[in-house]
Amino acid sequence: TSHLKKAKLMFFYTRYPSSHVLKACFHDVQLSRCVTSQLIKWFSNFREFYYIQMEKFARQALAQGVADARSLAVERESQLFKTLNTHYNKANDFQVPQRFLEVAAITLREFYSAISKGEDRDPSWKKAIYK
Repeated sequence: TSHLKKAKLMFFYTRYPSSHVLKACFHDVQLSRCVTSQLIKWFSNFREFYYIQMEKFARQALAQGVADARSLAVERESQLFKTLNTHYNKANDFQVPQRFLEVAAITLREFYSAISKGEDRDPSWKKAIYK
């Protein structure tokens, strides 16, 4: 449980941790192939939730008539932040870094722009955003 919590908190700093980062942050764990696979799976699930929320909120912004992606922001008071914070930091015992908010805003704008241009008609439209 504590390792899952640590991994969720790490997500605020990195969406795609390298094996070096995993070894450094989980130094108390023997990183066998199976354990490493589990950690990678956790981060994959974290990313999936993150991107689902980004798409959802981008579509909501478009439906609400937001005309310019540059006007989209992710602030600590925003519903998007509250949703993400509840998922990754349920006990709210960790101060989310400002950089996470900046990265989340960039991701939200990228989703908004792609959707507003109709790029979501292409089955692989999200690949460019995930990178």
